[in-house]
Amino acid sequence: MSLFAQLRKGSTEIAILRLLCERPMYGYEIAQELERRSEGYLAAQEGLLYPTLHRLEKDGLLAAEWRPGEGGPRRKYYRLTARGHQALAASLREWREFRERLTTLLEGGPCGSAEPLPG
Repeated sequence: MSLFAQLRKGSTEIAILRLLCERPMYGYEIAQELERRSEGYLAAQEGLLYPTLHRLEKDGLLAAEWRPGEGGPRRKYYRLTARGHQALAASLREWREFRERLTTLLEGGPCGSAEPLPG
């Protein structure tokens, strides 16, 4: 698995928390929003999405309830708990720090530019 595939996989949790901060959603809806908002870059696979949702629920960051589907089967809707909101806020602070430090490292110096190295 490439480094960037690992980073995408690792970002699933914070992305789910961020989406559910706006409103409750069911699994397939979360997958669609992840894909739509990331322009296909974060396509959530069932094998990753549902285990992550279940883990977040078990950890108390999400709560879930079954609701009737519109003309179809019931759907399990997930929403952030108070603990989930706190975890999202902490994760966003950590993400901003990580992004800033990594950008400084990667874009600094001669190897961080598009120009060829001298010599």
